Amino acid sequence: MLYSINRYTIILGLLLLAACRTPQTARVNKDLKLPETFQHHSRDSGSMADVNWKSFFSDTTLQSLIQTGLENNPGLGMALQRIRSAQTQLLLARNARLPMLEAMLGGGVTKFGKYTIDGVGNFDTNLSPNISKDQRIPVVTPDLWMGFRSSWEMDIWGRLNDKKKAAFSRLLASEKERQWLVTQLVAQIAQLYYELLSLDTELDIVEKNKRLQEDALNVIRIQKTGGRATELAVKQFEAQLYSTSSYLIRVKQALVETENGLNLLLGRFPQPITRKKQLFDQQLAVDRRTGLPSGLLLRRPDIQAATLQLLSADREIAAARKSFLPAFTIAPYVAFNSFNLAQWINPASVAYGFAGGLAAPVLNRNQLKASLEQAAASEGEAWHGYRQTVMQAFQEVETSLSAIGNHSSIHELKKKEATALDEAVGSARELYLTGYASYLEVITAQKSYLEAQLESVATYRSVLLAQVDLYRSLGGGWQ
Repeated sequence: MLYSINRYTIILGLLLLAACRTPQTARVNKDLKLPETFQHHSRDSGSMADVNWKSFFSDTTLQSLIQTGLENNPGLGMALQRIRSAQTQLLLARNARLPMLEAMLGGGVTKFGKYTIDGVGNFDTNLSPNISKDQRIPVVTPDLWMGFRSSWEMDIWGRLNDKKKAAFSRLLASEKERQWLVTQLVAQIAQLYYELLSLDTELDIVEKNKRLQEDALNVIRIQKTGGRATELAVKQFEAQLYSTSSYLIRVKQALVETENGLNLLLGRFPQPITRKKQLFDQQLAVDRRTGLPSGLLLRRPDIQAATLQLLSADREIAAARKSFLPAFTIAPYVAFNSFNLAQWINPASVAYGFAGGLAAPVLNRNQLKASLEQAAASEGEAWHGYRQTVMQAFQEVETSLSAIGNHSSIHELKKKEATALDEAVGSARELYLTGYASYLEVITAQKSYLEAQLESVATYRSVLLAQVDLYRSLGGGWQ
């Protein structure tokens, strides 16, 4: 008999050990080597991203718009709610490590049959001379219960602590995501503001050119009346004026669309946006320090958020592995428990108990394996998301640095081109009036001058936008 018991005990122990074995799962190889320097910049530990956005943008109108956006943008409001949700998840994870305590109030009645164990036992008890009248058990037996009971899973392996750490990392990640949203919002507001100033400048240029073309058309009409110009010349000048007028309407429509887009970022309905300065009044930043590539990991909130998401996924895998280990739970209780209503709330009716045990998974191991595989897949996804975020950050910095240099050079050339063409327009008109140039040369000169002016505006705008994008891509704007 003893041999049989020992044999069953050994078999049960082996089953428990097998149930506790943690299966292996494929993990991603986390290896990412960063470049030592940026290609288009010298080695410098400082960065323009360390500058507060109020210092980076000197235009007071732009500062006011950014402040309005930070206060009213719906996207930031949604980000705050995501942080609130993450805080709640962390609170749940923390509370899971604490004992559960419940207050219980209950009751019921039972009629035991004569040939049941309880029925025979109660009948025999009532015949005992050792009990009082209050202790006699009625045929229909009440069961009254009022007290407290608790249950506590003791985190001996650290599984619940890993879940808490994962939730805490997600909370920190949600805050970093909010900071990244602030960075993007500041950059988007600044870029749309520069777009508005650019369109304002384009509008002035096109209106001035339209007036010049109207004057030229009047001159050519007078010359036609005097027989010095043909109807073809008049129609060519009219066609150029129509083209300029239609472009003027497109600029006005672009102004409306850009203004409405900026109002949306500011969290308000469409309304006029006051601009005090012109595009060429905006100063280019002298500070273009990028810092070291390793510093980019610490300055960009989206990279920090991706890092924290990766840490959270790692803790989730650790918790999933520990789910295969036995869970030790204790369950004490204390209560007033009686079958006699008159004696229910009585010190003599106090009952208490304590139970504890180990529980290891046996039949639900496949479910736990699936949870482990899911956690491993989430970790792999988080790792590739981190790699993509880091590589995109470096790509944005390099592109912005290159854009600032190239567009600055193009702008200087376009300014010289516009100056030369301005003189060419005056010369073409004088030569045409004296008969040394054709009307086509005047039209060509006017068209080229307008295009050069617009391209000069576009290239200066591109420099400003690239400058803002560099500030954003380095992680500036959320401070």
